[in-house]
Amino acid sequence: MLSQKLFDEISAKINETIAASPAKDIEKNIKAMMAATFSKMDLVTREEFDVQQEVLARTREQLVGLEARLSALESANGPAAGSDEEQANLGLS
Repeated sequence: MLSQKLFDEISAKINETIAASPAKDIEKNIKAMMAATFSKMDLVTREEFDVQQEVLARTREQLVGLEARLSALESANGPAAGSDEEQANLGLS
């Protein structure tokens, strides 16, 4: 079985070879090109996305609460009182 030291030495040699080769320059150029492309696109950061996700979750919770309150108010007023849309559909307004 090969020792961990041998794997580390091979890995170090490969890294040295890549660092001294044109592959490193190509990698830098590709990264720069990708960064320029992404900056032109209308993207949001992960942090911004997470914040908006939290805002949406709170808004949904509020909506559920408001729907429950509306339902309770409508049931307290009895069947004669409906929404404007319901009255318009029935021809009452």
